[in-house]
Amino acid sequence: MDFILEPWPWYIGGPLIAISLLLYFYFGKNFGASTNFETLCTMAGAGKVSDYFKKDWKERDFALMFVVGLIIGGFISAMYLIPNQAIDLSPTTVQELTDLGFVNVGNQYFPDEIFGADAFSSLKGFLILIVSGILIGFGTRYAGGCTSGHAITGLSSLQLPSLLAVIGFFIGGIIATWFIIPMLF
Repeated sequence: MDFILEPWPWYIGGPLIAISLLLYFYFGKNFGASTNFETLCTMAGAGKVSDYFKKDWKERDFALMFVVGLIIGGFISAMYLIPNQAIDLSPTTVQELTDLGFVNVGNQYFPDEIFGADAFSSLKGFLILIVSGILIGFGTRYAGGCTSGHAITGLSSLQLPSLLAVIGFFIGGIIATWFIIPMLF
């Protein structure tokens, strides 16, 4: 039972992702999380406003089940499997984030300074979340998919647009890490 309660190494998680992808390909489906937002908008009636959303959402019901599984799995993991486990960060990263004003560096994945209750109540925190959400939504739509879809499905099926998108994601992450986050904090 201890094996299930501990984080799994790459050589177990990686093959499980590969098996999942093979099943997706076998059944003629694409993997990716961002398409679910499109499906939810379609279900909510966005097709009345835009022809883009005039689709049969029932063709994507398998993907909605994937997101439900992500939410349930994340909840179970956070609440029961690895509570209060330290995150393995380099000492340099911990020091740099502490210098920027982040308090619980290495103890949680989502810093309170960005995702905590105070961030929602302050104008700066609210604007960061709104602008970030808009940019992520625009980028996902413009790139034709999210990081998981391009990096896992697209690269495994040797699609050049996915390679370009993943390179763009990494460049954006580097810019955010080295320039934008230090300016904001």
